[in-house]
Amino acid sequence: MDLKQYSSSPLQMRLSFHMVIEHLERVASAGEGLQAKRARQLLMELEPFPELREGTTDISAIESNATLIKDLLADIFPEILTYNEIKAITIPFQDVLLNPTKRLQGILEEAGPNFDINIRDFNDHQVYINTCCIILNEHYGTNFNFSRPLFYDIPNKQGIMKHYRILYNADFMELVPTAIAPEITQADIELLRDNFNDLELWKKYFPENSWILKGFAIVNLYDATVENAVSALKGTLLGADYGDDLKNKILEVFRSIYKIPDLNIGFTSFNEAENTFTLATFNPQLKSYLLPNGVEEECFESICMKSMPKLVEDKVYLAISDVPKFLQSDPENLMAQRFLDQGIYSMIFAPVVKNGHLLGIIELVSPRVGDLNSINANQLEIVMPYITDTIERQYSFMQSRIQALIQNEYTTIHPSVYWKFRKEAIKFIKYNAQKRDYLLKEITFTDVYPLYGQIDIKGSSETRNYSVQLDLQAQLTALIPIVEQLQPQSNESDIKQNVHNLQELVMDVQSALKADTEQFIQAYLETHIHPLLKDVYALQPVAQKKNIDNYFLQAGKTGDFHHNRRKYENTVGLINEKMAMLLDRAQTEAQAMFPHYYERFKTDGVEHNMYVGASIAPAKKYNNTYLYNLRLWQLQVMCQMELEHHYFKDTLPYPLNVTSLILVFNQPMSIRFRMDEKRFDVDGSYNARFEIVKKRIDKAFIKNTSERLTAIGKITIVYSNHEEEVEYLNYIRFLQSNKLLEDEIEMLEVEDLQAVSGLKALRVRIRYNTSLPVRNFFTYQELTKQNATFSL
Repeated sequence: MDLKQYSSSPLQMRLSFHMVIEHLERVASAGEGLQAKRARQLLMELEPFPELREGTTDISAIESNATLIKDLLADIFPEILTYNEIKAITIPFQDVLLNPTKRLQGILEEAGPNFDINIRDFNDHQVYINTCCIILNEHYGTNFNFSRPLFYDIPNKQGIMKHYRILYNADFMELVPTAIAPEITQADIELLRDNFNDLELWKKYFPENSWILKGFAIVNLYDATVENAVSALKGTLLGADYGDDLKNKILEVFRSIYKIPDLNIGFTSFNEAENTFTLATFNPQLKSYLLPNGVEEECFESICMKSMPKLVEDKVYLAISDVPKFLQSDPENLMAQRFLDQGIYSMIFAPVVKNGHLLGIIELVSPRVGDLNSINANQLEIVMPYITDTIERQYSFMQSRIQALIQNEYTTIHPSVYWKFRKEAIKFIKYNAQKRDYLLKEITFTDVYPLYGQIDIKGSSETRNYSVQLDLQAQLTALIPIVEQLQPQSNESDIKQNVHNLQELVMDVQSALKADTEQFIQAYLETHIHPLLKDVYALQPVAQKKNIDNYFLQAGKTGDFHHNRRKYENTVGLINEKMAMLLDRAQTEAQAMFPHYYERFKTDGVEHNMYVGASIAPAKKYNNTYLYNLRLWQLQVMCQMELEHHYFKDTLPYPLNVTSLILVFNQPMSIRFRMDEKRFDVDGSYNARFEIVKKRIDKAFIKNTSERLTAIGKITIVYSNHEEEVEYLNYIRFLQSNKLLEDEIEMLEVEDLQAVSGLKALRVRIRYNTSLPVRNFFTYQELTKQNATFSL
């Protein structure tokens, strides 16, 4: 295995022990003492391996001589310190660790066999420039200070990430220019000094492989996890009980970083769903200087309009070095006034961001002007990743508690309304932590508009009954000769009676099935026939035993006597899965229009409910254009579902048809989460009319006829007033112009339902002589653009 080279480097790397060997040669020739004797012995053992002196890129050549190299480096790696030092030999910036101490071996073993050690945040560009700087410092006497802390992040056996600072000792390495290495002048050095980012310029003066780096480096690691300031901060953010002593120690960490003796820290959580600032949910006692009264506020109210985008949207540091001057320039600034009222004269806000989401804000405050500013704000860079990880873990823990409570007290919640359940759960946990009683409130959303649609499998009940008939007939027909040929154990008349009963059952299933026929037959078989077969089984000849065994095999759920029922169930399952998948996939685009509650149910077909309104997404501005967009989207989805079924119907075990229906309800309503039923339902007696219609409309007839309202190949839209009729006629005509629907529109009256009358319907045929749609859904804006005179 060769040394891993970066994508490009000015160095040819050669792992060599020539400096140690040369030292041994000097010791061996100096006298006859113990050290000289040992040196001569080592030199003798090294003779068969000239590559150890001359240098090699083959790691395996080093690893195969591990014992010899350990003896060679015994003075540098004393055995007495092997369990204390975290140390190995390497080539700088290579992920190769050779001759490691026992302590380092133990650390790497705990990390596991799949762990790949890498220097954190060190890319090829940095390696190239830093390598060039090493050459300049060593060969040309410059003093470029390019060093920055380098770390290995290595997990322990508990999976906790530990952070090890890397220190290199390059005493046993030498740089040698090759024939292609250009001579560097002072003017060249000054040019390079001002062009760190110009990699091509550096490559001009330090071409790839133009220098040889021969030897080895010693890498020393030390565990910086405990010493790191973040580890002290973690103790606070864990939310455990802590006294003033620990709090003061944590403050001392930050005060030592900024050298400000009375620096203070705070933290404010950010709720993305509601666009608000709150106290830290994982530790409500943690001070927030942004919210001195501890009251949740919208971020625009707490932070001035100019500062808010920088902090919340751009997620960059916000520093104010002179709060009084800042307030003087903007007297209406609520944030600056709050700080001044708390005796704060300079401050830094550091956004805590994980995976692109703002979790909260670290607050550093000082009672003096100028102590904190945009320059020393960057000192947080080295600790913010650890602060973020700590806070993110606390949020994850809090999320787990909230989720557990929601799942226990409510149910699985749609993402659009999850924020409100979360808010209620947070209240419960906070009050519980303060040992105060709190009853969970019912979750309601007011002034929301419903959208309901269903795609029903036509003739599913008849098809199921037919499949049951075929299976029962096959089972009974196969069973009769088996029972007739039984060798009786005692009374032969029992067998004759059972045969007679089975023959009558065959006659019954050949006519229309009654509601309880299947259950009656199965009960009879389980009670009389199957016990009989088992009781006399031992008396039967081999051929009859095989017949009985085969019967029980086919009578199982996977046997031939369930063949037609499986065909039916597979048909319904395939239709439901196809329709549900298309509907769910289309929901991605629908949710992007405006967040809304969505639920879907599979029965003999697929039905869906949607509710949209300002109360479901309070962080967004709502208007009825979003409702119109979703109604147009729903109509298109139903067309797509019909088209999808049309093209794959012939591949089904039973080529069943479907019918589609949309129910329009133009009045806003309230929905409430029913705690006992673990689901949302409409709230109020007037709104219950909508639920009644939903349950009865799919079986309704056209008024004064015996024709069903829903029809194969058509979409039926049920409504109750002229305004809804005009709206949906415009949708239909728009989709007709875009070749999704046929030209003819039926305008129908619906028969009176129990407690509901006066409903009307539009019915329009799907255009099947087209390919499946491949474009995104048409929007309401496209409709209004095409029909500029259309107005709702």
